[in-house]
Amino acid sequence: MSSLADAAAQADAFAEGGSERELSQLRAQWDDELEAQARAPDFRERAVAYRAIGQFRFRTKRELLRRGLEDESPAVRGSALLALEKLSRDHPGDVNDVRSLLHEIVARDGNEAVRRLAVVALKNGSARPDTIQILRSLGEDDEQPRELREAAAKVAQFLRRKGGPK
Repeated sequence: MSSLADAAAQADAFAEGGSERELSQLRAQWDDELEAQARAPDFRERAVAYRAIGQFRFRTKRELLRRGLEDESPAVRGSALLALEKLSRDHPGDVNDVRSLLHEIVARDGNEAVRRLAVVALKNGSARPDTIQILRSLGEDDEQPRELREAAAKVAQFLRRKGGPK
């Protein structure tokens, strides 16, 4: 493999295809490179690394992923949110572990796309009343961008159906 992005795409294909042994070997081969790239000075390299955490299904990198959610670069935060969303599909605890940070991103991040990605990631967590309320309020706030309002309202409705307060 020529790059981490290529290896991550291959890892994603292995994960989707249920090739656990091949995925495990690829993880072992790229573990150090992923860690190094997540600390690179160039935000583009960090963004690739954080997105790769999800593609590799690297559950052991959740603490590193949290750092990506707090990165100064919107591209890196977005990549970390994409990875979190992918990891949390079968593990709601991953979202629950960073819920307060996701609430902060949804409410205050300066980048609209990052805010929308945080809304989408919250969908995979538990249906907690505070999250539903934040999303409902955002969905009803005419001062917010339309796409963000729509995403928030949709996820709030999904979480209510999933078991939250009506």
